[in-house]
Amino acid sequence: MTIQLYDTTLRDGTQGEGINFSVGDKLRIARRLDELGVDYIEGGWPGSNPKDMAFFQRVRNGLELEHAKITAFGSTRKAQTPVDQDAQVQTLLATGTDVITIFGKSWLLHVTEVLRTTAAENVTMIYDTVSYLKEAGKEVIYDAEHFFDGYGAHPDYALQTLLAAQKAGADCIVLCDTNGGSLPWDIERVLHEVQAAGIRTPLGIHAHNDGDVGVANALAGVRAGAVHVQGTVNGFGERCGNSNLISIIANLNLKMDKPTLAPAQLQRLTEVANYVSERANLSPDDHAPFVGKSAFAHKGGVHVNAILKNVDSYQHIDPGLVGNQLRIVVSDLSGKDNIAAKRRQFKLTGISREQEKQVLNQIKELEYQGYAFETADASVELMLRRTRPDYQPRFEMIDFTTNVEHRRGRGLFSEATVKVRIGGKIFHEVAEGNGPVNALNLALRKALERFYPQLKSVHLSDYKVRILDTHMATAAITRVLIDFRNGEHRWTTVGASANIIDASWQALADGLEYALLDGNSEC
Repeated sequence: MTIQLYDTTLRDGTQGEGINFSVGDKLRIARRLDELGVDYIEGGWPGSNPKDMAFFQRVRNGLELEHAKITAFGSTRKAQTPVDQDAQVQTLLATGTDVITIFGKSWLLHVTEVLRTTAAENVTMIYDTVSYLKEAGKEVIYDAEHFFDGYGAHPDYALQTLLAAQKAGADCIVLCDTNGGSLPWDIERVLHEVQAAGIRTPLGIHAHNDGDVGVANALAGVRAGAVHVQGTVNGFGERCGNSNLISIIANLNLKMDKPTLAPAQLQRLTEVANYVSERANLSPDDHAPFVGKSAFAHKGGVHVNAILKNVDSYQHIDPGLVGNQLRIVVSDLSGKDNIAAKRRQFKLTGISREQEKQVLNQIKELEYQGYAFETADASVELMLRRTRPDYQPRFEMIDFTTNVEHRRGRGLFSEATVKVRIGGKIFHEVAEGNGPVNALNLALRKALERFYPQLKSVHLSDYKVRILDTHMATAAITRVLIDFRNGEHRWTTVGASANIIDASWQALADGLEYALLDGNSEC
């Protein structure tokens, strides 16, 4: 049976600290998930906040999806309240979605201490709500909240709640490890026991990641017979997050022979993971399995040597299958093969093995001084190019000065002066900025853009500062990484110094020099 993919990023994922989506964000993400091939998209809890109500209204007014079904989420009716008079249940129906997901309590602790009702009334609440929604013509997914904790404490009662949902006609019963404390073998054992106890309704699994085994638990549930699996993109969610749907999909398709997506859709995993991070205003996790920038990055010299001989020697899958790519990074741990691989990646010729060795030694020495070249490929390419006798930079930095003052009525004031040689002539330029680095950037551009107007389209997109050897306080080494962007082309340079302005100057000058290389320049 095909495994159903159920995404709950737009509801459960937003419960994570720092995660917040606008209505527009949620609609855009829903479209991306639909294109990916997700079967169900949980849009939110319409009775809990105006934003979710607005989302469902926008869905009704014309969100066109090719494959996925939008799901409204809510709870069973309140205790001692007729289901047809329960405002929250009526709000779920008002969303107009074809699918409604409701959760109910499986754990007696929650029944008596949280709902403050009786065990019998809770079972009736589950039955009444599911049957009422089914009579309304809805596909109903029943989430058995805290099921594994409830089953561990009172297995007979936990099973009664599932039987109530089954008798009421639930289309799928999802067993939830809401506290995230179960282990994979617990998940498998309990699913087998649930099936043996007479639950014939298709089962699903919803795992949280509090024990750092959320993905493993979801996969264990599928192994034990679950045909519906829930998760969030990038594992977003409350506390330690949910099981990561991106990793679940990759493992199901590539490791467990349970195809849920077409190959072309699977290749969009990296794109979708990064897109959702960007919509959440978070930097993508470089170390995320399958889709992170570092997931197939090779740094150690021995590893790179092996990769160049057989790409499978240090990779568990072909990164292209999930839309990622192999990367070879350089650092003080690199060997000569790392540099050779980088030279080929940059398509550079006329550089000997001896020159490559010189660059490798230079990198090792500079990293000892505080530089880091793992993400600064542009700096590495410049180092390689500079070993060639015919390399001529488009400009030469001579010196600079910066000045920061506090002026009455104006506050802080920054000014920079640069001296640059271009085409055999020396130019002095001065500029004001909102800080010394901004002033340096503006002054340097004043000198360069009269000769190289294409630099007007080059923008600084990020500026990162890292203080090294913090025990040295204000005498510590500062590392600066600057990200540049020219349309879709992006690159990073690095500088390091005991003076933050000097470190910034190094990275800034290299970044603009790189922008003028053949192939990067629009001249």
